[in-house]
Amino acid sequence: MSTTDARSTDASPPADLATVELKLEVVVIPVSDVDLAKDFYRGLGWRLDADMTFDNDFRGVQFTPPGSACSIQFGTAMTTATPGSAQNLYLVVSDIAAARDELRSRGVEVSEIFRPEEPGAQYGVGGAGGRVIEPGAGHDSYRAYATFHDPDGNRWLLQEVTTRLPGRVDIAETTFTSTADLAGALRRAEAAHAEHERRTGRPDPDWPDWYAAYMVAEQVGADLPR
Repeated sequence: MSTTDARSTDASPPADLATVELKLEVVVIPVSDVDLAKDFYRGLGWRLDADMTFDNDFRGVQFTPPGSACSIQFGTAMTTATPGSAQNLYLVVSDIAAARDELRSRGVEVSEIFRPEEPGAQYGVGGAGGRVIEPGAGHDSYRAYATFHDPDGNRWLLQEVTTRLPGRVDIAETTFTSTADLAGALRRAEAAHAEHERRTGRPDPDWPDWYAAYMVAEQVGADLPR
């Protein structure tokens, strides 16, 4: 189960939380045709990091999605998993409609945007039941999804996350991984700040500090300033 789905309001880390960093950086996916898969992921606009071939017939290809700290690898002699068996690999986005539009502009068949009406419906096990189609803007964070597949049937799951649940982001390491994420956070802070000024009835000369506090609180799942 993706950790982005658990609905915890506990912002305190466990007492036995590991102190040695273990960064998930690569996920291996099984494909049947390396060149076909390479063309597909390059067509998504993902960064090609490597394509290495060796005398023992081993070949490894690595791509990184835009803004991601984790890459994918595929090739020959890398996994015994059945091609297409990688299912529900999460791609978290700040604007799911924009992400869907870009994928479709690149020739990818993407599902309609939906929210799970029943727990686990986003995974599509046993069919696509338990989903409600919700096109357009205004989704709750963590509740909007869309899916697409690569040529082998490996299944990717888009999820819109704008406000993180408490404890999901280290406030000391708050970052924005792309200009689109930063721009989206600035727009949301601008809208919230306009409400703040309406409530107070006066301009806020310290708006940069307010913006910064709002954007960090939103990302780490803390209480938002008012």
